[in-house]
Amino acid sequence: MNNALLSGVSGLKTHQSMLDVAGNNLANVNTTAFKSSRVTFSELLSQTLRPASQPTATIGGTNPMQVGSGVQIGSVDRNMNQGSLISTGQDLDMAIEGDGYFVLNDGAKDTYTRMGAFAVDSQYFLVDPVTGYHVQRIGSEGESEGFQQVSESTIRIPYDVAMPAKPTTSAGYTGNLSANDSEATRSVLSSGIQYLDATSSVISADTRVDDLSGMSGLDATSSLVITGTNKAGTAVDNSGSPILLYDSVAGDFKTMDEICDEISALFSGSTVSIVNGEIRVEDDAAGYSQTDIYMAWGGAGTKPALPAYFKMLSAGGNSTKTTNIEIFDSQGISHIVSGSFVRTDTANQWDFVVNSITGGADVVPAYRRVEGISFLTNGAFAGLAGGGNPQLSFAFAHDPSNPVRISLDLGTIGQFDGLSQFGGSSTVAPSSQDGYASGWLSSLSVSREGVLVGVFTNGIRADIAALKIATFQNPAGMESTGSGYFSPSANSGDAIVTKALGGSAGSVRGGSLEKSNVEVASEFVEMIQAQNGYQANARTITVANEMLRELTNLIR
Repeated sequence: MNNALLSGVSGLKTHQSMLDVAGNNLANVNTTAFKSSRVTFSELLSQTLRPASQPTATIGGTNPMQVGSGVQIGSVDRNMNQGSLISTGQDLDMAIEGDGYFVLNDGAKDTYTRMGAFAVDSQYFLVDPVTGYHVQRIGSEGESEGFQQVSESTIRIPYDVAMPAKPTTSAGYTGNLSANDSEATRSVLSSGIQYLDATSSVISADTRVDDLSGMSGLDATSSLVITGTNKAGTAVDNSGSPILLYDSVAGDFKTMDEICDEISALFSGSTVSIVNGEIRVEDDAAGYSQTDIYMAWGGAGTKPALPAYFKMLSAGGNSTKTTNIEIFDSQGISHIVSGSFVRTDTANQWDFVVNSITGGADVVPAYRRVEGISFLTNGAFAGLAGGGNPQLSFAFAHDPSNPVRISLDLGTIGQFDGLSQFGGSSTVAPSSQDGYASGWLSSLSVSREGVLVGVFTNGIRADIAALKIATFQNPAGMESTGSGYFSPSANSGDAIVTKALGGSAGSVRGGSLEKSNVEVASEFVEMIQAQNGYQANARTITVANEMLRELTNLIR
């Protein structure tokens, strides 16, 4: 009779635990990334009333006679299956599709969780806002940009750190240069400086040199040194016999018209004149031209400013395609470079010439023109006729003594991945450049690889950090430490750290959270079964108690 009572009590206790587990599961039905548990029962050690006997020659064997002593909890197992993922629209919400766990640190040790509702604290660290534990990272993403400290594994979201500007070092062009366009253009260059006379009026051709604003102390030695190339590409250099500003025969300073005539004499095929106060050099005929001009003052006296280079209002070519590209200096200041592809007199060859650059920058003369851009007969890019790599160079106002060179990517030789030359219209246009202005972090996203990607106000996307993901040989063997955290146990195996998409870690989905994997219907069934079991064991105790009462009544 005692066995019946004890068995009933054990049944009450185990079914009560079964109800506790089901109740806990249902309580956490909406807990992010909660993993449900289940109870399994096992029989207690039985009391042997008679052992088994083996058969003999005359009689058969007998089975053991045993009476059970009740039930016990065999195990409480966690269901580590993934819950469904829901979209939240929050940048810092993350969920793992796979077997991985986020790694957080409490300041002393790592802990592991599937809950990815993260936030940024006042020090810009990525944390679990419930506990303040720091989310951990792996790899070197964000270190070279200064977003993360090399010696630390925490993740810092650089809302307070500006992305430094990056100067342009390379630029690319793609598209077609027409093989049959025959609309020739005329080369026209202008000083870009509007010269004034002493009364601040725009000068004309008959304005005398000594009447220019800013002129003082001129004498018979004052001169103008001219260098450059003429239309045919022949070098022009009068430094050995510069143009004198003073006419010793007439006994007076020359007019601008007289100066322009002398300059024109140096540039065969071109005419130099004064147009709206600017010095203009214009070819007499359209077609391929290498006309370029640079000026310097010589001799005594104060001289007005001279242009570092002449702006090319129109590039001379047998066919011309003009494009604009934005580049950046080391301070992140934007400059627009206007350049023209011009077809030369050599078959299947073009030049690229810089027309102008905005924003306080000058063209370095030796790198103004890229010559001999060649094409194969099938229209594929063939490199430069003279070999080498195409480059431009500019001197920026904030650091004029250190010109910056920019490499041009025009395509792969023999391929059509850059420039090409086919019939039809010219479609060439800038395709890339690697510079950008400074910027501030404006938004975050997370890639499937678990990399936090920042979008900055300058339009640049940059990797901020890579999430550390852990996997375990036996995830069900981990111990729950509350708040959705787990720690390794002797039967879970040590954490294997990796990045998302590594091994069985799975991928990370940004803007999403993992729901609880509790099945409400199953838990309701578990509760009914626990209730039935509890009632049955309670009935066992009731019947055993009544039988004991009848026994005591026998002596009355």
